[in-house]
Amino acid sequence: MRRLGLGLSRELWIVEIGVFLNMLGYGAVFPFEVIYLHDERGFDLGVAGLIAGLLTGFAVVVSPVAGAVIDRIGARVTALAAGVALAAGYAGLAFATSLPVALVAAAVAGIGNGALAPSQAALMAALAPRELRQRASAVSRVAGNVGIGLGAALGGLVAGLGLEEFVALFLANAATYVAYVVLLAAMVRKDVPVAHSPGGYRRLLRDRAFVHFALTNVVLIAVGWGVLAWVVPPYAAGRGIAPGPIGLLLLLNAATVVLAQVPIVKAVEGHSRTRTLMLGASAWAVACLLAGASLGAPGVVAYLCLAAAAIAFALGECLHSTVLMPLVADLAPEELRGRYMAAIGLTWWLGLALAPTLGARLLAVSPSLVFAASAAVSLGAIVSLLALEGRLPRAIRLVPRPDAAPH
Repeated sequence: MRRLGLGLSRELWIVEIGVFLNMLGYGAVFPFEVIYLHDERGFDLGVAGLIAGLLTGFAVVVSPVAGAVIDRIGARVTALAAGVALAAGYAGLAFATSLPVALVAAAVAGIGNGALAPSQAALMAALAPRELRQRASAVSRVAGNVGIGLGAALGGLVAGLGLEEFVALFLANAATYVAYVVLLAAMVRKDVPVAHSPGGYRRLLRDRAFVHFALTNVVLIAVGWGVLAWVVPPYAAGRGIAPGPIGLLLLLNAATVVLAQVPIVKAVEGHSRTRTLMLGASAWAVACLLAGASLGAPGVVAYLCLAAAAIAFALGECLHSTVLMPLVADLAPEELRGRYMAAIGLTWWLGLALAPTLGARLLAVSPSLVFAASAAVSLGAIVSLLALEGRLPRAIRLVPRPDAAPH
């Protein structure tokens, strides 16, 4: 199999292009879903929120089922089906003039959301040699950040122009999934080997190392991704910072990931996976403390503290992403890889649900409390990761170092 940039195969790069396309289209619509449904389609605001919520709510329900499907029929076939569901769902939302149509379209897209992430992760694990999985994961992270950033920028330019432009955005998003399906069907042939596996999720739950890691990951996601997304913006708005500068904080975070992800991957190759995760959690603790330091600071200094926090959050994300999926792939028996990927994907949904639910409540009580508590939670995760290292098989404790991958 021919290897291209970073030692990754042509088929892997096709999947990475698909990740970029998917996030480009998704980034163009997700900030504006409720606005479109409420302002342009006339749904009550609560109903519009319910419809948008189905896009992630169905993903939570479907994800465990998708894991079993991947192990039965293969990751490539599951990803193809997920892409078709997402294309159909978002195309349906483009023409959703009635509540039943909107609900069905959102549910179909939600099913696609729940199946696409674990199937893509399992497929990338199958396509990448073990020693290159962290690089494949890094490229995926960069592709996703570039795609969602460009998509949001383009979507913001188009969304304010009216109903026809909103419809065009949703159809363009659907088209990116169609393009992904065509590329995957035509140019990627390898798949996860399918084998009958007795026990299924019961075997997964008996894997103490994985369960330990998965539970810790819920906490890591809640702080590492949730605080910047759902706590910092309302806090900054309460400080009188305008929406534009708040958006720049998120852009700075994404740009840092794009620039730092691949160098960080190369830097940690050959080093301990759990210590890499601990370093990422430490960066998030520092980020929370930097955000907390803005509390008593004057305007410009407060904003600089938040900007430094956004960068620190991004560096933690890079370290975490380097380890996450490759470690799960190494822990998973080949015949259960789909279930393992679905289970770790579920920890993302749970962590992202905890952040706004608990973070907003603490923010209403005391901003200093929410940032201090988040830093403390990160430190608790470090203790948990320290205990995890002894549970990991010695053969998978280090980030693999490619022997012959071109630099």
